[in-house]
Amino acid sequence: MYAYDKYDQAMVDARVEEFRDQARRRLEGTLSEEQFKPLRLMNGLYLQLHAYMLRVAIPYGTLNSRQMIALADIADKYDRGYGHFTTRQNIQYNWIKLEDAADILADLSRVEMHAIQTSGNCIRNISSDHFAGAAHDELVDPRPYAELLRQWSSFHPEFTYLPRKFKICVIASEKDRAAMRLHDIGIQIVRNDNGEIGARFYVGGGMGRTPMIAPMIRSFVALDQLVTYAEACLRVYNRYGRRDNKYKARIKILVHELGAEEYTRQVEEEFAHLLDVGVEPPRAELERIKEFFADPAFEDGPKTLDRSDPDFALWVDRNTHRHKHDSYVSAVISLKPVGGIPGDASGDQMRVMAQLAEQYSFDEMRITHTQNVVLPHVRIADLHALWTALDQAGLGAPNLDTIEDMIACPGLDYCSLANARSIPLAQRISERFGASGKTAKLGELKLKISGCINACGHHHAGHIGILGVDRKGVENYQLSLGGSEAEDVSLAKITGPGFTENGVIEAVETVTDVYLQRREGEERFLDTYRRIGMEPFKEALYD
Repeated sequence: MYAYDKYDQAMVDARVEEFRDQARRRLEGTLSEEQFKPLRLMNGLYLQLHAYMLRVAIPYGTLNSRQMIALADIADKYDRGYGHFTTRQNIQYNWIKLEDAADILADLSRVEMHAIQTSGNCIRNISSDHFAGAAHDELVDPRPYAELLRQWSSFHPEFTYLPRKFKICVIASEKDRAAMRLHDIGIQIVRNDNGEIGARFYVGGGMGRTPMIAPMIRSFVALDQLVTYAEACLRVYNRYGRRDNKYKARIKILVHELGAEEYTRQVEEEFAHLLDVGVEPPRAELERIKEFFADPAFEDGPKTLDRSDPDFALWVDRNTHRHKHDSYVSAVISLKPVGGIPGDASGDQMRVMAQLAEQYSFDEMRITHTQNVVLPHVRIADLHALWTALDQAGLGAPNLDTIEDMIACPGLDYCSLANARSIPLAQRISERFGASGKTAKLGELKLKISGCINACGHHHAGHIGILGVDRKGVENYQLSLGGSEAEDVSLAKITGPGFTENGVIEAVETVTDVYLQRREGEERFLDTYRRIGMEPFKEALYD
């Protein structure tokens, strides 16, 4: 994984001291909240319902045991003993005191971490496939390109104050495990008909109150022009993006209103200009970065395992992913125990994961956008020992991609923007299906819950999506069906009138019953929905 050089470290250390002075002046009252707000946002600090929330960057979701231990220490020292892993592969702390914030940033800097550009109208944390560098189906490891983009976008003078926040994703396989086309810019590394490897650009995706799937604007960009093309996309957006209306400020609105063809024409024009100017980093910089992502020292070993323990076999089937080396797998640690808060991990659990990563996965972990943790390189021979340790720590839930493995935002329990609670609803649904035994029958079923229209819980992309809304001061929940964030990307459609909290739990049960009654063969829920349409579900819900 990438390691800071002296310039990285100096930049982060300087930002810590700059923010320390800003926070001191806010505490003394010489800075008003209005003056302080843009400063704290550029350092990942939000003011929520009960306290400050700090969002820490985990670039493309990759971290090591030393960094995870530091995150655990911060949870115990400055928060209430836990952290919340997010859908941008980051971590958030919900109970931060302003007087501690600079000290937390200093602690992060000592382990090559920071909170820079995790909020504000700038280019946010670059995300990627959580199996990058390990997956059997990728062309190349996309993380060096994500890191190059991270360095290009950090403190970029032209893109520090964009019309709105901006999110970029990079993947390198046909299988989309990172919701690539629901980003402002989605980059897929591909091979063209001549056998050359380059980048395919999708621009103008996003969720929120106006969800859109990004159209492809260029099928192939040479990899040594990738940053230049990204800059061209940003320049057109920065030039014409709405700044008078935050609800129409995202690039998806610009691409929609201009039309993909006209937006592409302007990007191509800007791209030609930038090629003449020369903004691409030197090739030597990419080669330097690539060295940090070289494969660890894989060893040949057993390629099969003893499946006589049914609990272990179930966990292997659900929570491991095929590796590019046939003596290894990638193991997913579920942060979704039955009745738990999706994405939360205690300080002690973080330390367990750190120790297991050091012992079994070449000291490397990944955060997934589905709020779980991956050990990317685990020997098949070590799987049973790993599972045993995870199970003892309460981290062995065998529920990846099931209805229990749901995404949920913090909702009204923490967020000042939320209209409804997400966490209690997620807990109750998890308990309901965990107790009923239906999880196994349902198979792959992705449930996503958002507490407001900003869609931090990705409800638009759920096979089943739930959106919390305010109905005359009462929490109400809209139910949607048919979304997907994968390579078969689609946006969910609302079933009809909303439900109470109890009602929406019953509604989810009803929807799953219709699926079980109507599915054919090995169809997933999403396949059945696409085959039979919305009407059978609506009839069961509202008749």
